[in-house]
Amino acid sequence: MSTPEITAIRLAGEGEATPDKDVLFVGAGLGTGVQALWAEAANELADRFQVIGWDLPGHGQSPAHNEPIAMADLANAVADLVKAQHAAGTIPAGAKVYYAGVSINGAVALQLGLDHGDLFDGIAVICSAAKIGQTEAWQERATFVEAAGTPSMVAGSAEKWFAQGFIEQHAERTTRLLHTLQEADRFSYARLCEALGGFDVRERLGEITVPIVALHGAEDGVCPPADGEAIAAGVASGQAHVLENVAHQAPIEKPAETATILKEAFTA
Repeated sequence: MSTPEITAIRLAGEGEATPDKDVLFVGAGLGTGVQALWAEAANELADRFQVIGWDLPGHGQSPAHNEPIAMADLANAVADLVKAQHAAGTIPAGAKVYYAGVSINGAVALQLGLDHGDLFDGIAVICSAAKIGQTEAWQERATFVEAAGTPSMVAGSAEKWFAQGFIEQHAERTTRLLHTLQEADRFSYARLCEALGGFDVRERLGEITVPIVALHGAEDGVCPPADGEAIAAGVASGQAHVLENVAHQAPIEKPAETATILKEAFTA
């Protein structure tokens, strides 16, 4: 296992570090890009936070990574990124630091709570779970995508990612997100599938002491609201929220509502 190289991407709060704003790091799900997923929500969050995102290996602006990888490696990469932002002065002295991750990045969020909780004042787990899917299914997907390429996943993902009617109502947002999937590196995608197959922290939730907010879509068939309730109940300090008419991509489906919940959960 090895720590992948990832790239920090400023989504809101351009310019110099702002002393009166806290910092929110955000991450996107498998096959998606952080700019495509979080752009609208970041605008809603900009009055309160500097919003800094990162792309998964082989997605968006982050380099491909074709070595075996575990969720702990991704969490270590994020921790290194946060420490680098502290060193660069991007995070002002005294600012609070939060994290919000969607799907696989919700798994990263939980791993951060376990391994690097001291770096964060609060963590949001969005459309995710302490264990997502089955190990065998992830291995099968890894093998398939490595052979067929990520475009083979577009049609199926479109069906799972969005609540009923969203594609018709928001064609530009949908196309933007699915384009990231089509362009993602097949080998990096496969290694991330394997990482998901090996991820299961259901028995370790009680070790997480940083405050956790779980946010789920009422129509999410991948990680239903019960997964969020289990997380909130399992950690030392947790709360759960459900967004109606949302499936698996809350920040792009309901950006204003997602931002409101995060602002209320991450109170100064």
